[in-house]
Amino acid sequence: MQRIVVVGGGFAGLWAAVGAARKLAELGIGRDKASVTLINRDPWHSIRVRNYETDLSDVRVPLADVLVPADIDLIVGDVVGIDRSRREISVSSGAAESRIIYDRLVLAAGSSLARPRIPGLAEHAFDVDTYDAAIRLDEHLRSLEPGKLHTVAIVGGGLTGIEVACEMPDRLRALGLASRVVLLDASRIGSGMSADATRVIDTALDGLGVERRTDVVVEAITRDGIVLKDGAPIEAGTVVWTAGMRANPLSCALDVATDRLGRVPVDRFLRVTDRPGVFAAGDIAAAPLPDGHTTVMSCQHARPMGRLSGHNAVCDLLGLDDLVPLDIDRYVTCMDLGPSGAIYTQGWDREVVATGADAKTIKETINRVRIYPPRSRDRTEILQAAAPVIQAPAIPWRNARTVERAEKQ
Repeated sequence: MQRIVVVGGGFAGLWAAVGAARKLAELGIGRDKASVTLINRDPWHSIRVRNYETDLSDVRVPLADVLVPADIDLIVGDVVGIDRSRREISVSSGAAESRIIYDRLVLAAGSSLARPRIPGLAEHAFDVDTYDAAIRLDEHLRSLEPGKLHTVAIVGGGLTGIEVACEMPDRLRALGLASRVVLLDASRIGSGMSADATRVIDTALDGLGVERRTDVVVEAITRDGIVLKDGAPIEAGTVVWTAGMRANPLSCALDVATDRLGRVPVDRFLRVTDRPGVFAAGDIAAAPLPDGHTTVMSCQHARPMGRLSGHNAVCDLLGLDDLVPLDIDRYVTCMDLGPSGAIYTQGWDREVVATGADAKTIKETINRVRIYPPRSRDRTEILQAAAPVIQAPAIPWRNARTVERAEKQ
């Protein structure tokens, strides 16, 4: 029996496993000839992009609900090593360690929050990088004494930082806390967004009373707040770190040159450069796009990368000339702005096509419906959802300017 092994149960990993299972089922190949195994650190598929929200009750899906109907094996444990010469993966599960043999590997171990060596960061800062971390932040906020002014400082003015900042005032108010929210960044808030998009973001932050500090460098974090490089302190009872992402360190196990984010290079079929039998997808991989850009650390790229990598791993294993290229020809951004609604942009220049309540509806549809796997436990529905195709954007791409004109009328 030949074995396809997927490392990671996130947006890329889950769909890589189901994509492989779908292709095997399509070919009528049973478990006696080929199997699919997914290895993940816990038994959950986490909707990580929702961790900034207040209500975390529905941000995790049991992996078994998707994998069991698709006839995919699940191993819960931490991958601690990959031996390419032996095609062997070392997995640690508590006190035990096991070795898993693979014939084709899909590395989809994702990314994690960048944690520079700043004194006090590990001891005193919170984050929303994982479900457990988001729960710790929530428990901390609920432990604060009502009626007193409480300052929350959020470091990192990218998409996650802005979403945390926009959610925080109402979140604290609901807990009976008078609040001050400060958003800090080493460059500017919403870096990479267009001027029009930045104006929408600034209007939302102004309406929420969120203070901004830009062009600042954090020197240290203490239990009382933040010390900046210029020596100025920012007193804050809560510091939330959202500054940057890095690919999972397992990328180093492939012994290939990585990019500045630690991602491994793959071709348009998700094959790792110069590593036969190894595919990579999601945040741990940098794939070329038809327009000359490279994939970004986002579920909008991770999900199709996963579906195609699973499909292509089966084709590669069986010697089939049926590999599908990653031909994503569009890019969108959708950011939650709390009570102000949301903002939806299209293209690498982030052209604003929807804002306010309309964009909020799109954002909630994406966050709560579109990016979830089927939860029916129906095998046919699950396998169909893993078809190696590129999903259409939430707003029809060709209608972008039409939507913009309609909103101005």
